[in-house]
Amino acid sequence: MIRINDLRHRGLEIPELTLDARHIAVIGPNGSGKTRLLEVCSGIEEPGTGTIRILGRSPSSLRVGWVGEFPDRTLLFSRVYDEVASTPRFRHQPCPETERMVMAAARMVGIGDLLERRVASLSGGEKVLVALAAACAGEPEVLVLDEADSHLDAVTAKRLRQVVQESPAAHVLWCTQSMDTAAMADCVIFMEGGRVRYSGTPEEVFEILKETCYYPAIWRLR
Repeated sequence: MIRINDLRHRGLEIPELTLDARHIAVIGPNGSGKTRLLEVCSGIEEPGTGTIRILGRSPSSLRVGWVGEFPDRTLLFSRVYDEVASTPRFRHQPCPETERMVMAAARMVGIGDLLERRVASLSGGEKVLVALAAACAGEPEVLVLDEADSHLDAVTAKRLRQVVQESPAAHVLWCTQSMDTAAMADCVIFMEGGRVRYSGTPEEVFEILKETCYYPAIWRLR
């Protein structure tokens, strides 16, 4: 359960929002506050006023995995293995446990053959998958994706969606420009001007947006 009350923070204004869903898609125009919402929900930023509780706790007390639109801005290590191992190492996990977590994440994402590669030699799509594996290696309670699918080819984007579906995280918050991806979520939030204009099931929200560019293209073929 995600509960937001009286949130005001750097352009965000959300008086009250309760989300009882696992996979939550966040959509809306550029500058609508989507990334800011993900940042406060992930604990990257503390809200100016108001409260956020996820699983009954503050975001900063949760294990959170983050995958952004531009992995080059967040990947820290030169070797893929070291990047995936970074979260368990930062949490001071013993070496055997770190190895287990790295290999499990690599299998889940399908990058076992990349572990000994240098990050600089990877394609953009491969870097996104490495960032996803690093996020999953921390066994996150909340997995956050900020337009991580924006520059992916169809095969890599499909793999990303599959990993998200298989993730054991209690909540997945996915900001995406793909309405077809958003339509697969359990809940959709439409943001505009720093506010949540609509929230509900994909059917409920997209019915309101039916005459806009936010309606899923695949649904127009039904």
